[in-house]
Amino acid sequence: MNRWFTAMVWILLVGCQSTFGETMVLMDEPLEAVNISESNGRGDMNLDLLHSFSDKDALDFWERAITTARLQSGDGELSNPDYDVMVEYKTDSEGGFPAHGIHLWLGDEGEKSYFMYIEGDGVYETSAKVTEELRNYILGGE
Repeated sequence: MNRWFTAMVWILLVGCQSTFGETMVLMDEPLEAVNISESNGRGDMNLDLLHSFSDKDALDFWERAITTARLQSGDGELSNPDYDVMVEYKTDSEGGFPAHGIHLWLGDEGEKSYFMYIEGDGVYETSAKVTEELRNYILGGE
């Protein structure tokens, strides 16, 4: 019985490890705002905002877009990001929660887009459908 239990725990751990990190994660806290700026390049966050989203529908979309992006292998094809995305969280405490800084490579119509944590090197891919919605939010349906 003990060997069986050990084997089952090992299988569960291996299974969890294989799925951990496959999608982007945000803090398990309510979002307050998502701010968008033109990117100055990797590792930097431009604070000159183009857009700031704080309504529920927009926050729900941005949270879904980010947390459903799937980890890809390599980032060799990506140059400098198009946009910086700053995810801010609601807080009741004095110190608050740190914002998530994310780079965004916005795809053209019918293409995928890519996210990367500002302090990371993993590239996360969205669907073409998410790209369409991203383009609507950022470019205003141009």
